[in-house]
Amino acid sequence: MGTAVGTRDQGRGSRAEAITDFDAWVSARGPDLLRLAYVLTGNRADAEDAVQDALSRALPRWDRICRADDVDAYVRRMVVNANVSGWRRFRRRETPTTVPVDGVARSGLPSEDRDALWQACRALPPDQRTAVVLRFYEDLDYPEIAALTGVREGSVRSRVSRGIATMRTALGDDDD
Repeated sequence: MGTAVGTRDQGRGSRAEAITDFDAWVSARGPDLLRLAYVLTGNRADAEDAVQDALSRALPRWDRICRADDVDAYVRRMVVNANVSGWRRFRRRETPTTVPVDGVARSGLPSEDRDALWQACRALPPDQRTAVVLRFYEDLDYPEIAALTGVREGSVRSRVSRGIATMRTALGDDDD
């Protein structure tokens, strides 16, 4: 995911070129951003809001963002940050009963197991849920999660560990 679709390497282009590059990048990466946001937020409306917030902040800065070492990671962090801002604004969240975003159910688990796993994940505090989702859904390593969330690696490890322990208890799996 390191190189961005539709980015320019030749310095500043016109505003129209930046918008065209941005549109191409969003067309290629938008569904992945929406899936990430959905797993973080638990409902499609909040996921769409988080992605829209992140992208609306990215567009005016696109000429700078598209020159970043890892454009995808940069914008993913913007989505995570938009989600964190959402937690601060709205402490009460709905608990989803289904997983409507295509691809989220890619685990291969039977639907009842997947639903139970999803409910256990949704019950986690937001900081633990974010760490668990980034670790196991996005398959990021601890240093990447720390960089993405702006939290020390030790805190990320602790959040993942506590989140998994809480989920195991909720799912009735106390085996280690």
